[in-house]
Amino acid sequence: MLTRLAIRFATSLVGIAVGVLLSSAVLSRFSIDAAAVVETTLLFWLVHLVVQLLALKVLVRQPSIALAGLLALASTIVALLIVNTIVSGLSIHGASTYVLATLIIWLTTATSDAVGRRMIRERRQERRAA
Repeated sequence: MLTRLAIRFATSLVGIAVGVLLSSAVLSRFSIDAAAVVETTLLFWLVHLVVQLLALKVLVRQPSIALAGLLALASTIVALLIVNTIVSGLSIHGASTYVLATLIIWLTTATSDAVGRRMIRERRQERRAA
């Protein structure tokens, strides 16, 4: 169980970090300095988790896949707004930059989550086979 949690935690942090770095590389109005990458990643993960849990608890009565995706996008943009105001080494300018960065980070975190689930499934299958 601890290993499963560690895999999910690690892949989530990697997905966020890759999304932030990719946004910085692709979007001209999104910049981050090297020192702020770790702070942004950790704070983004924490804020994203809290916002998503609160939204699930308060807003969602009967969850669906479409609603989960929409909720993930909404919590990503909220987390990005909060992190941008707190982290001094992160700079995002313009609504379109926020939207594009949200999509990039959402895609990288969704991909990393899928990779994490696959890793957990493979570990489980290996243990059963042994």
